[in-house]
Parts: sequence; C-alpha cells; structure tokens
Amino acid sequence: MPVRIAVDAMGGDHAPREIVRGCVEAARHLKGIDELVLFGDEPTLHAELAAYKPKEPKGISAAKITVVHTTQVITMEDSPTQAVRAKPDASMNRAIKSVREEQADALVSAGNTGALVAASIFGLRRIPGLKRPALGAVIPTLDYKRPLLILDVGATPDCTEVELEQFAIMGHVYSHVILHQATPSIGLLSIGTEETKGNEVTRKTFEVLSRLSSISFAGNVEGHSVFNGEIDVVVCDGFVGNVMLKTIESVARTIGHWMRHEIKRSIFRMFGALFLSGAIYSMKKKMNPDLYGGAPLLGVNGIVIKAHGHSKKNAIFHAIRVAAEAVAARMTEQIAAHLDKLRSVNEPG
Repeated sequence: MPVRIAVDAMGGDHAPREIVRGCVEAARHLKGIDELVLFGDEPTLHAELAAYKPKEPKGISAAKITVVHTTQVITMEDSPTQAVRAKPDASMNRAIKSVREEQADALVSAGNTGALVAASIFGLRRIPGLKRPALGAVIPTLDYKRPLLILDVGATPDCTEVELEQFAIMGHVYSHVILHQATPSIGLLSIGTEETKGNEVTRKTFEVLSRLSSISFAGNVEGHSVFNGEIDVVVCDGFVGNVMLKTIESVARTIGHWMRHEIKRSIFRMFGALFLSGAIYSMKKKMNPDLYGGAPLLGVNGIVIKAHGHSKKNAIFHAIRVAAEAVAARMTEQIAAHLDKLRSVNEPG
C-alpha cells in the first residue's frame, strides 16, 4: 500500500527552507515512503526545492515530492482556535484535511503547537472512547538505547484519573511500536514513590493503574528518576509535563553554555578539549533531540507528529521517519484496539 506523508511546509521558525530540505533528505534516504506532499506557497516551495541540490545517494529510489498550493499560514502568534476557524486554507489545516480524507497517511508539522492540537481534534476527531488526546515527548536517558516517553506535555493541562489511564495505554503502545521496548515500564510522575503521595488525581490514578493488567505499571516516579533508564513511559498531566519538558530543555542549553564558557577560559582547557572531542561529540549525539523524531499527538484518528518549532532539516527528516514507522505499524489502529479492550473490561455486565 502506498505511503503518503503530508507536511506543513510553512510551519516553524525555519520554514519553509529547512522543512523543504528535511523533506528532500527523507525522500532520498528513507525507504517505505512513496510520496511526500508539501502544503504551502507553491512558488516559494518550488524555489526552495530547486535551490537545494544535495548529493544523490546511490542505490536508493527517491520518493516523489509534490506541492499543494495554499494561501494562508498559521503563525506562532495566532490564537489556536481562531486560526483553525479563520484560516481554512492554511498549510496546516489543508494538510490535516488530506489525512482526514485519506489522501495522506500521516502529518508532520513544526508549526504552532496549540493550533496543531486544536486543528487535529477538530479535523480528525478523537479515537472512539478517548476522553482527551496527549502530546508526547521522547528524551534520552542514562541508557541511550532506552529513551523515555513523557505523556502529556501540553495537549491536556488538567486531567482526571480516567484520562491518565488512557495516556498510559497510549504510551505503552507508542513505546512498544516506535521505541521498540518489548514490555514498556510505565511510571506515574509524583512527589514520592509511595502510593499515598501526590494530589488527589495522582493517588486515584495510582489505584487505577495498579489494577490495569495490560501494562507494566512501575508505580510512582519522582523527577530525579526520569533519566535513570529504568522507566519507558512517564505519565502526567499536560501542565506538569510541559513545565518539565521546558525545564529539561533549558538545563541542557545551560550546561552546554557553561561547558563552552569554561573551556574557553584558558588555552590549556581548549587544548585538552581537543583530546576529548570524540567523547564530547558522542555525548552530544546521544543527547540530540532531533534523532527522536518529534512529539506524537496520540489519541486522534490519524498519525500526527509535531516537530519542534526550531526544527531544521535533520529534525524534519526524523519526524518523517517516525511518521512512516507509525503508518507501517498501524499505530492508530493499535491504540484504538487497546482502548476498546480497556473500555470493554471497565463496562459492567
């Protein structure tokens, strides 16, 4: 079956140039994709495609790249709900429409996160039985072969125990299908490992997840346990998750700034850094968020991958890769099946 990926080519801080370049690299190097459909201003996109001429790979047939002209753009400053209603011909909205009408199998966008969540819910609808969708973020841990999925990081700020239970189910599926963990370990983010710790919602969620036989629930996890590589999915509400994610990003940038500053303070440190360049490069590569392919929006009737707003070509390449893997694994159908099983177990009689 042909695989088509829709791309919001006008969304993101470096659009459309870096989006186009990421698409060209994906078309030339990724197998299993038949077509990439770029939504945006047609003359601009064709100019970017003509200008970017990387070296042709050998022995790999390139996917087809097509352009669909749109006349509007949703900016980072736009109100999410107003942008969805007021800009029907925006590149993001048209790309979502193509998924809804089964003209594309998945969507990749680096645009306005709030608008993407709102447009996806409005345009694709939720999976039957799902209360609220969740936006995931994948981060590296001490075990670089075992990245962590944090769910939710902003789609649903306030959650009930039922919604967190569904997040755990969706996180289990994503970690298994995309991150290749055989039996994902699920943790509930709280202020202590004891089941009595946390607020009312987390305590209720602990009880619910403890009774859920379809996942491997590891209990409560605290913030200092997030990076230890023993948990595969951390479940929390979108308010806490978003603060946590942005704090992680800020700490990573701060450490990088400190290292550069301290190395430049003396010629001896700079000389020593030359001997450590291999180790520094390896560490930087393992910490690179681009490799994890963006944030999946789980729970809608379609595959939606949100790339970071600052994404350049490498991040877009991996976002497209993850989208294609999710299509091949029928991730939406797997999530729907798990949620349906959960619903049938919880229904009386």
